[in-house]
Amino acid sequence: MALLHDDNATPLPHDMEAVDSGLEDQVGPASSATAELGAPVENTDPLGRHVTLFAAIMLDVGQITGSGIFSVPGTILNSVGSIGVSLLYWIIAPLFAFSGLSLYSELASMFPKRSGAEVVYLEQAYPKPKYFVSTTFAITTILMSFSAANAVVFAQYWLTALDLPITSASQTHTAIGVSLVSLSLVAISTKWSLQAVKFLSSFKIISLAFVVLTGLAVLLGLTNIKDPYANFRHPFEGTSLSVNAFALTLVKANHSFIGWQNAFNVLGEIKSRDPARTARKAGRIALGLTAFLFFFINVSYIAAVPKEEIKNSGQLVAALFFQHVYGYRWGVKILSYLVALNCFGNLVAVTISHARLIREVARQGLLPFPGLFSSTKPFGTPLGPVILKGAISIFVILLVPAKDAFNFVLDLASYPSYLFQCIMIAGIWLLRKRRKLAGIAPSPLQAKRSSVLLYLSLCLVMVVMPWVPPKSGHGDVSFWYATYCVAAIFVLLTTALYYWIWIILLPRLGGYEIVEILEGSEDGSRNKRLVRRYKNAELQSLLSSTVTT
Repeated sequence: MALLHDDNATPLPHDMEAVDSGLEDQVGPASSATAELGAPVENTDPLGRHVTLFAAIMLDVGQITGSGIFSVPGTILNSVGSIGVSLLYWIIAPLFAFSGLSLYSELASMFPKRSGAEVVYLEQAYPKPKYFVSTTFAITTILMSFSAANAVVFAQYWLTALDLPITSASQTHTAIGVSLVSLSLVAISTKWSLQAVKFLSSFKIISLAFVVLTGLAVLLGLTNIKDPYANFRHPFEGTSLSVNAFALTLVKANHSFIGWQNAFNVLGEIKSRDPARTARKAGRIALGLTAFLFFFINVSYIAAVPKEEIKNSGQLVAALFFQHVYGYRWGVKILSYLVALNCFGNLVAVTISHARLIREVARQGLLPFPGLFSSTKPFGTPLGPVILKGAISIFVILLVPAKDAFNFVLDLASYPSYLFQCIMIAGIWLLRKRRKLAGIAPSPLQAKRSSVLLYLSLCLVMVVMPWVPPKSGHGDVSFWYATYCVAAIFVLLTTALYYWIWIILLPRLGGYEIVEILEGSEDGSRNKRLVRRYKNAELQSLLSSTVTT
């Protein structure tokens, strides 16, 4: 199926092109280079190797520490009903994340030269039906790769810090503006965007430590909070037994730790003899540090803010904390700058990783103009993927509704992810079996069975339990509780329909088959392009002569 690039291919006015049926015979022995599964390996490092261990840690921290810790604790307490259970979730969530990290480490050790994480692991685990899993994951992930939530949160807090009115227009303009700044930084220079991530993530760690120290001061009686231990006296009072609330709370808590796998998205750029081990070490350090800080930040909130205020705070629990401790004016100022800078750092870190993921999708040939999206010209960065991600994010910013936007967008983006995680976990057993049959030694970073099963149990809970009706009938939004599940499944079914039309129906009706051409460019990037090869040689010759004429 795989072919070397040939200038005799016949272009057609579609995403795919036609290729002469006799080209395979012209390729010769070099065609073996194209037999590799998925996107071709790039041995020349077109994006460079700028990611050190410290940079990998900061990439993970940069994505983990977005707006989540400042916004979801109130929603979690409102769902579970009690202080004790809400704190347990901030212990459970990182345990699941650590089990997922061991899984990613094993997969990364199998493909140490490939960036893109899930897109690589899925393409390798599920080569048949050809392109199906890759296409479904690619389209869904690209559509969900927007950073609208953090851009909007940045806008709200930045305008507040500057004492400017938050109107629909000012919020939209500011959100688009910060998106363009972060996109431009990543597009122009990988080196400088990584430097920005290092600086911003370091600042975020300091700012989170500041919140923890403030909470310690509250507990020691050094502030004006009269009874800092009031919320801790009956920690499990009011606990909800709703299964739906349990699932939604896990979604929110896990959302706060999303990013522990960020370094795996840039695996091919890690400056190390063993990139998989470096990515694993970075994930462990980032997870351990943020888990510690997040738990004690929640303790700080609980010490300073009455329980009922936290439950009714929505996404403003951090604002209440700073107002209770520092007073309204100074509390709002301090918090606004902290959250805004946290969101900006998250935007840069996420853009770096998502751009690599989109580039890997393009290198498989699953996007139109794959050469354009895999190219690193002119700045040595994945410019095409950055532009695509930016366009999607700005489009979502323009469409985000005011009410329910945060919870619904968060839940909608999470549900397909957990479905693909379940598929990927099953894929690791398939890959192990194939390696064993091929006589390949097990991965040196092989995950323990307990870790795999623990992570699988989390993902299954996230897939199944949101369908269980909550007592209120609408969960954490004002409409039907499972709307986001239905919307996510609709997206997946739409991509499956697209695959069936593109790969099965149209080739059958058109009398052609889809084959692969391997392309390379001067910058060292390599990608596959899917083309049409007509079974009717006369028709192919006619098309070739028409295009030539």
